[in-house]
Amino acid sequence: MEPLRIGVLAVQGNFREHVQMLRRLGAEAVEVRKPDQLDGLDGLIIPGGESTTFTRLMHLYGLDEAIRRFDRPVFGTCAGMIVLDRNHLGLVDLVVRRNAFGRQVASFETDLDVAGLSTPVRAVFIRAPWVEEVGPGVEVLAEVAGRPVLIRDGRFLLAAFHPELTDDTRLHELFLESVREADVVRA
Repeated sequence: MEPLRIGVLAVQGNFREHVQMLRRLGAEAVEVRKPDQLDGLDGLIIPGGESTTFTRLMHLYGLDEAIRRFDRPVFGTCAGMIVLDRNHLGLVDLVVRRNAFGRQVASFETDLDVAGLSTPVRAVFIRAPWVEEVGPGVEVLAEVAGRPVLIRDGRFLLAAFHPELTDDTRLHELFLESVREADVVRA
């Protein structure tokens, strides 16, 4: 079986850590900096970083429209969650509040109970957003202080935190499983 080809948006932010995690799981990781690099990918990760810078660079390189056309599974973490919401790329039916947990000094780690997983996931929140509002089709998988921080909306998996900064591979595995399922549906 061929390894999954997963793109990681590499214009800014934590893309290297996602690349390492994907390779650890046997996927082929492709750093994406131009729209044509999305061609032939099985899925895409939009990593954490600075959402305003992300938005500006994606527009500059034409990646915003290319991502809107990309029809494969997408995993957005932290800033990746923000750029996918209703107010940015408009691909996921939710509204995200930037830096909702506070500034850099308010960053924290916690154990999250995730729907479908038997043991908690260690979550690293750095200037993290939270979900203010979810549409009717959005599934909340984990919350902190009553706020959604891990959600699934069809082919989109979004985390307000940085799963790539821990040794726990389960959320990346969950994403790769959704990519495999999309391939089965496609075939």
